[in-house]
Amino acid sequence: MVAEALDATLALRVGHVPVLGISGLQGTGKSTLAAQVAASAAARGLRAATVSIDDFYLPRSERQALARDVHPLLATRGPPGTHDLALALRTLDALRAGEAIALPRFDKLADERLPQAQWPRSDARADLVVFEGWFLGTPAEDEAALDEPVNVLERDEDSGGEWRRWCNRTLARDYPALWARIDTLWFLQPPGFEVVPQWRWQQEQGLRQASPGRTGMNRAQVERFVQFYERISRQALRTLPAIAGRVIALDARRQPLPAALPR
Repeated sequence: MVAEALDATLALRVGHVPVLGISGLQGTGKSTLAAQVAASAAARGLRAATVSIDDFYLPRSERQALARDVHPLLATRGPPGTHDLALALRTLDALRAGEAIALPRFDKLADERLPQAQWPRSDARADLVVFEGWFLGTPAEDEAALDEPVNVLERDEDSGGEWRRWCNRTLARDYPALWARIDTLWFLQPPGFEVVPQWRWQQEQGLRQASPGRTGMNRAQVERFVQFYERISRQALRTLPAIAGRVIALDARRQPLPAALPR
């Protein structure tokens, strides 16, 4: 699968450094696959620049301003509207043009963007860009679909639907330009949204193990956190199989199903 992703991206004739998009819900293994593709490229003497949609979250202060001015739920990172799209577009455009650039990074345990002095640099022209994210390529929903809440968070904290409608309008208006920078899109498809809370909890434990002594979310906080992502995640499950150039179906253990393996 890794070699296939690399070969498919390098085979593109697009007039710029090609961008492989890896989309998949929380915990599906996007970062792992992106790292494997980059390592496979390095083994061939090629350079791969890797970025995540998570690297472009707005700083906490800007999300707090949105929470004050638009809706309190916008203080929490994740949904459409909580990303610095201007920074994302500048970064991807520079990488596609083969320019040297510092790559933004976000500290999830601190819930804050790292200072620019700590961003890694891509100083040489990349042969490909690997761009991963939990809802890459996902289109907005029809307005009528937003009437009913999908979970307790929406029912109790967005009873009038203002938050989800604002996020959906932002997704429809602002994100297609970012999706257009992706030359080929792969979708890691879980068996359903129901596995996401457990997978995200496992991811949180991994973050904390990698940074001993730092505080992350507890299980109850993770359960609430994933509800911020549920609506768009379910939209991704409905729509991306028909949009992505390659769909890798996963079982409940995050293993590719046999039908998804290369022939």
